[in-house]
Amino acid sequence: MIKLTLNDQPRELGAATDPQMPLLWWLRDELDLTGTKFGCGVAACGACTVLVDGRAARSCVTPLAAVEGKAVRTIEALGRAEEPHPLQRAWALHQVPQCGYCQSGMLMAAAALLGTNRNPSDADIDAAMTNLCRCGTYPRVRAAIKSAAAEMRGAVGAGKAVRKP
Repeated sequence: MIKLTLNDQPRELGAATDPQMPLLWWLRDELDLTGTKFGCGVAACGACTVLVDGRAARSCVTPLAAVEGKAVRTIEALGRAEEPHPLQRAWALHQVPQCGYCQSGMLMAAAALLGTNRNPSDADIDAAMTNLCRCGTYPRVRAAIKSAAAEMRGAVGAGKAVRKP
């Protein structure tokens, strides 16, 4: 029996659950948590990124056995409609999503980064954000992460986009 914490709730997986099942499929098919997306299935794109003990993990290649005793957080628990996470506010403010498919994975990777570094440099962001975006909104992602980081640090003017005419 596999025990873990999912979105702050303890969970026990029954003996019939295959411990080698990818975490992604358990989340999507067994729990109907469809915010975590399937992209490539080989850990290359990052659409399936979740947090495992606060670190970004590609759930498409993470077997359930690997999360035994760990805390897993999905996009569904990043923020709430009435109180979005600073990253979610910054994503909207900087108009990051275009098609939106990669965004849940991007947000979770960004959350992992800001969980350990509240003042990331461009190089820190580039190193942490290995997720692929076919729409190419990488400059907006970087701006949104910096905006959210400033808000989380309580910086003056945080959350205000600067637009060039």
